[in-house]
Amino acid sequence: MANQSPVKFGTDGWRGVIADDFTFENVRAAAAAIASYVLAREDPNKGVCVAYDTRFGSPAFAAAVAEVLAGAGIPVKLADRITPTPALSFAVKQLGAAGGVMITSSHNPAQWNGVKYKASYGGSGSPSIMAEIESLLGKPLPSGSTAKIEQVNFVPPYLEAIQKFVDLGLIARSGFRFAIDCMYGAGAGILAGIFSGIGVDYVEIRANHDPLFPGINPEPIEPHIRACQDIVVERKCDAGLITDGDADRIGATDENGNFVDPHKIYSVILQWILERKHWPGDVTRAFNTTSMLDRIAARYGRRLHEHGIGFKFVCDLMLTEDILIGGEESGGIGIQRHLPERDGLLNALLIANVMAEEKKTLGQLVARLQQEYGEHHYGRIDLHIPDALKNATIAKARSGLKEFAGMPVEKVETLDGIKFWLDNPEAKARPNAAKTWLLLRASGTEPLLRIYSESCSKESVKRLLEAARDFAMSSSG
Repeated sequence: MANQSPVKFGTDGWRGVIADDFTFENVRAAAAAIASYVLAREDPNKGVCVAYDTRFGSPAFAAAVAEVLAGAGIPVKLADRITPTPALSFAVKQLGAAGGVMITSSHNPAQWNGVKYKASYGGSGSPSIMAEIESLLGKPLPSGSTAKIEQVNFVPPYLEAIQKFVDLGLIARSGFRFAIDCMYGAGAGILAGIFSGIGVDYVEIRANHDPLFPGINPEPIEPHIRACQDIVVERKCDAGLITDGDADRIGATDENGNFVDPHKIYSVILQWILERKHWPGDVTRAFNTTSMLDRIAARYGRRLHEHGIGFKFVCDLMLTEDILIGGEESGGIGIQRHLPERDGLLNALLIANVMAEEKKTLGQLVARLQQEYGEHHYGRIDLHIPDALKNATIAKARSGLKEFAGMPVEKVETLDGIKFWLDNPEAKARPNAAKTWLLLRASGTEPLLRIYSESCSKESVKRLLEAARDFAMSSSG
């Protein structure tokens, strides 16, 4: 089984299509590998926390994981309700557990589900941990006495923790109105409950439990956030706060219904922390994330670390370096003094706090960033193409291109994918604006090619993405 198992642990656990490769048999195989790791590398008596999100079958899959772990003699605390991923991670750290397992496929389409492993420090398993778990797939578990499975509500202690990071009174006095979009995910009721408790005006949408995620992928980016954009304008909100399927990622809209990408969210939070909080530590960002973060970090004399794509790289740095905050393009932002883990709900509260302290709407905060650090605009497209075409595109990109979309290639970086830095005349005419880059990255687990770009204008980004799409679709020849 070990050589043929469809279970592959990628940048954030294993994901699969429900009833295709994500079956009870394969979930139990993944759980057995995790149990083997815990028995070999951790103190199994500390137990493992297991939780689940709103996806189809998640409670039953979580119960199957719990049974495998308990059967291996590892005590289990099993969530008694739908739980955000960061709440599970917080429980692992707070309770001193040996690890945690989250049943979720995060922002993937409805037909997907997944298994995330959280290590004893309360964050994504490091690359070395995930490699070891994968190496244990198919190996027999030692027999032993069955341990206890205890049902637990992980949410209240987590709520208490995240509220300590913000000034709830200041948010309450700000007079701002917020839209909250839960995208049918595990964040439903969390922010609404906090805002209700302090008297903040809000409207919550898509908070009902619907594992079909009707009409969307639960990813807080366009076009899936259209409902939030509309409600913000209709109800005259000052910002829209959006969390993904398992509530570890953040998205947002400004008061005019404009999408505020995760790069700007990260930049808003980073600027505020460095200017107002003066918390110590370095900054990290993924290879596909805005260079505005570099400029903010440099302004405040902070070292910036660049790393591969996937939050486990942030977590790895947080365990070895003095890291204040780390993040990635997809809306995952983590603050080490809370958890070495991304947390969409905490970051939503932080946005509300920044707005309240600066007395600015979200749109005004973004405009201030663009004025202080130059125009930075970003875009991404996902091409669902056959593996053969995906691989041909990457091979063609590696062939030593001298220009792309009519722009000379200044340099190429290959930390994680192929990133072209381009000599863009438009950017050169605006010295403070973002430098232009384009990144091609093939998924290691899906027939998917992701294309990212940052430049000095929305128009420039759009042209580059379309040129890259044409480049990919013509690569088979």
